[in-house]
Amino acid sequence: MAVKTLDDLLSDGVEGRGVLVRSDLNVPLDDDGTITDPGRIIASVPTLQALAEAGAKVVVTAHLGRPKGGPDPKFSLKPVAAALGERLGRHVQLAGDVVGTDALARAEGLTDGDILLLENIRFDPRETSKDDAERLALARELAELVAAPDGSPGAFVSDGFGVVHRKQASVYDIATLLPHYAGKLVAAEVKVLEQLTSSTDRPYAVVLGGSKVSDKLAVIENLATKADSLVIGGGMCFTFLASQGISVGTSLLEEGMVDTCRKLLETYGDVIHLPVDIVVADKFAADATPQQVAADKIPDDKMGLDIGPESVKRFTSLLSNAKTIFWNGPMGVFEFPAFAEGTKGVAEAIIAATGKGAFSVVGGGDSAAAVRQLGLPEDGFSHISTGGGASLEYLEGKTLPGIEVLDT
Repeated sequence: MAVKTLDDLLSDGVEGRGVLVRSDLNVPLDDDGTITDPGRIIASVPTLQALAEAGAKVVVTAHLGRPKGGPDPKFSLKPVAAALGERLGRHVQLAGDVVGTDALARAEGLTDGDILLLENIRFDPRETSKDDAERLALARELAELVAAPDGSPGAFVSDGFGVVHRKQASVYDIATLLPHYAGKLVAAEVKVLEQLTSSTDRPYAVVLGGSKVSDKLAVIENLATKADSLVIGGGMCFTFLASQGISVGTSLLEEGMVDTCRKLLETYGDVIHLPVDIVVADKFAADATPQQVAADKIPDDKMGLDIGPESVKRFTSLLSNAKTIFWNGPMGVFEFPAFAEGTKGVAEAIIAATGKGAFSVVGGGDSAAAVRQLGLPEDGFSHISTGGGASLEYLEGKTLPGIEVLDT
């Protein structure tokens, strides 16, 4: 792809120029509005820092959560602006609206090196509209925020990899209006994913977890043809076990996917590996009592909440000789300490393989959160993605609108 990068923009000079950056600052918050995992904020800093230090007038747009068609105080970017400012070591203004009077006034008042964060872009329903004209209208208003006084256009930097699979105003349409560039984060993510899909060193191991087979079906079908081993854990493993006639008790089960899983095992049985033991409990709760059972001996009144230690051993042996590893999705309910050992064990196996020279990618989302929550070293992996959904769609072979539009 012939995509211009941030380095291209910086080499042209940005001092005094308005630059709109689409970042991914969609971080998790607790009930008090405290950020529980700043990973995406940290990942957004290099691009913003480089632009500010080069003297650009930086306007950042991002979303938080899924507000329903209008402003909602619980989805305000106020805590994000404060955290971003701390990471950047400079004040980050927060506009009181998206493209309204406050945003316009603050954008006009920016001096070289200033950073302005617009309020949650999804407070404007046009951002996610299916109507092309509505999205384009919002994109035009965003472009006005970075236009020079003489009317010459600013620039757009796409740095929110977690949203590039969305055809949205601040991701796609804005790039049709302004000179556009891939930020440091987006450029790095695409480079890594291209390596996973084209020039992978073998053996190639894929580890998939999470709750639903339906969410990962396309990536399973695509990677099963490319990987030497495909390890399945998390809630999705129970639908695979059920497809073999195994009773899974009260575990998570997608009954509509049982036949699909059976066909996958028939076709790729030598590649797909399932858990051989499960950690079960009588309820979904942090204080539930864990019990280890064989995968085909799950009691009718119990639910599986993690893979067992024998499964971790088997999966570790598969991963130990891998040269390329892609991991997306936890092996169990890692948020509960009693059911986090499977995820931790598999993650440690990936770290060990990486230490021996394997190229390992953590595919964002819950997997990235698990790495941080379980206290695992982030530098133990070759790359931790910031975009779970975008990573999966790329590996499925889908075209990502927010990347495709940069190649024009």
